[in-house]
Amino acid sequence: MSDSDRISDEELHTQSEKVAGAPGVVAVPGDPAAPSGQVSSRRQRLSDLFTIFCAGFALISDGYQNNLMTMTNVLFKKEYTAQYTSAVSTQVSNALLVGEILGQITIGLTCDYLGRKVAIVTTTALIVVGGILATASNGATILGMFWMLTVCRGIVGFGTGGEYPASSTSASEAANEYTLKQRGPVFILVTNLPLSFGGPLAVIVFLIVISAAGQNHLSTVWRVCFGIGCLLPLTVFYFRLRMLNSKLYRRGAIKRRVPYLLVIRYYWKSLIGTCGAWFLYDFVTFPNGVFSGVIISSVVPNADIIKTAEYQLLLGSIALPGVLIGAWLCNRLGRKNVMMLGFSGYLVFGLIIGCAYDRIAKIIPLFIIFYGLMLSSGNLGPGDMLGLLSSESYATAVRGTCYGISAAVGKTGAAVGTEAFTPIQNNLGKRWTFIIAAICGVAGILVTYFFVKDVRGDDLANEDEAFRAYLVAHGWDGEMGEDDLRALADEGIPPAVAGAVEGKM
Repeated sequence: MSDSDRISDEELHTQSEKVAGAPGVVAVPGDPAAPSGQVSSRRQRLSDLFTIFCAGFALISDGYQNNLMTMTNVLFKKEYTAQYTSAVSTQVSNALLVGEILGQITIGLTCDYLGRKVAIVTTTALIVVGGILATASNGATILGMFWMLTVCRGIVGFGTGGEYPASSTSASEAANEYTLKQRGPVFILVTNLPLSFGGPLAVIVFLIVISAAGQNHLSTVWRVCFGIGCLLPLTVFYFRLRMLNSKLYRRGAIKRRVPYLLVIRYYWKSLIGTCGAWFLYDFVTFPNGVFSGVIISSVVPNADIIKTAEYQLLLGSIALPGVLIGAWLCNRLGRKNVMMLGFSGYLVFGLIIGCAYDRIAKIIPLFIIFYGLMLSSGNLGPGDMLGLLSSESYATAVRGTCYGISAAVGKTGAAVGTEAFTPIQNNLGKRWTFIIAAICGVAGILVTYFFVKDVRGDDLANEDEAFRAYLVAHGWDGEMGEDDLRALADEGIPPAVAGAVEGKM
């Protein structure tokens, strides 16, 4: 880069004073906290607050959908014994995963190109429409009904998958403006906590419905459970229609000529870290969520469906506190250290269950406790930290895309784990599903240690400005931002940031 192409500190200082949304700029003297003359500070803060809470309510729906098949698999095996083979079970379970992978990538790109609001409204609509169709699944044969259910679960999956980058990036950016010092814990409490609570919620709903309908009306039971999943996202639909895109997005979005090669050069190491760790986490946690009901029913006398559901609820309840512990530790120990701690739990509890499976399986409460502690470790570490790190490690311009790619690689791991789960059990034995979880724990620790940044909760605007300066320093001269905060990329970069980037060249 030639000296003539470089921007002087004086020019940068002058530009930063003129550009709304740039660090340190007061756009409205009478309202210093206002991001621009078009949006007041009060309206922005209200939008940020509702964005944070709506993310939590919406992601409960995602958690519910992700865990809906846990007891439904047990029910289908009883109601449709001949037709619901292991192949059909895997087909229906993986439909959600395939849809989620496509949704995470597509909506991840969409929320960067078109805005967080467009992406969030789209995902909500898809979850509702797909859920209604799944509830009404029918066919000329039972297998035909399962094919319709497969397609509909794929539509739901596209919506729930899209919620990951759309809701999570929105919540992170809103929390950054609303409560910077507590952004990490707040993010976890409105993302992974509702996602994890979706598991026990799905079992609670199942127990209530089956108690009301009776075990002689199992078709009614699963359809009502699927239908309830449509109601959850509707509770926040109005508020999502009224939300604003975040100040960070309106300042940092790139809607044309996205320099993907520069993005890869800048973030390749972080992408290996978040993608690799998410693959390993979902490889373990998703099949253990989907098939945990089947695992528990195999150790429950007579495979009683009510007793299985009760133990499943206990399992989910033991796993839930890990989320809260992770939220409490993330600022104290750092995101990276907490994630390695969680992966260590896979190693410890996976080996305990796997090596002593024959003895522990005979004592069902003990088996459930150790199983729950293993899943709780996953919630404490990678469950909490992966979403947080994926929302903090990347600049706003590509946050949705990089988050979506990381989550999609994770769901690929979930699909691989789901496909491999039954063959592992049949060919190696049930103990090996836990021993392999321990091996994944070791791999997760290594990937985290070598590739994940030690993020400590700094202002996301700092990462945005460093990325902006990097692009400008490497010759990119496009436009960034939208609406009231749109400007050329080289306008408003703080002098210290520009100098730091140039010093590394």
